[in-house]
Amino acid sequence: MNALPRTDAWAASNAHSTVHYRLQAEAEPDSLCRVLNLFALQFLTPHHVQVSQQEDWLDIEIGIGGLSWHRAEVIAQKLRNLVCVGDVSLANLARVELAVV
Repeated sequence: MNALPRTDAWAASNAHSTVHYRLQAEAEPDSLCRVLNLFALQFLTPHHVQVSQQEDWLDIEIGIGGLSWHRAEVIAQKLRNLVCVGDVSLANLARVELAVV
């Protein structure tokens, strides 16, 4: 089964882009699961995930395509609301227009 990601009802006509999230989370066993779960709840699969531990923090980088900038910012705010997350930044890597089929 090849399901499509959820559409962004508030910005469906906006250009979509590849977004790169950088965040720091507490180096706890469930921190990475909590972070990735926010994407899973939106039915989004990151194309890039990199994690490294620096003392008491996990440095996490996540790349994901097909998001409107509005939706990317909403997800970033949800990440910031996680108790285990200390810092979140995001960058728009490349703007990509999605073709309507």
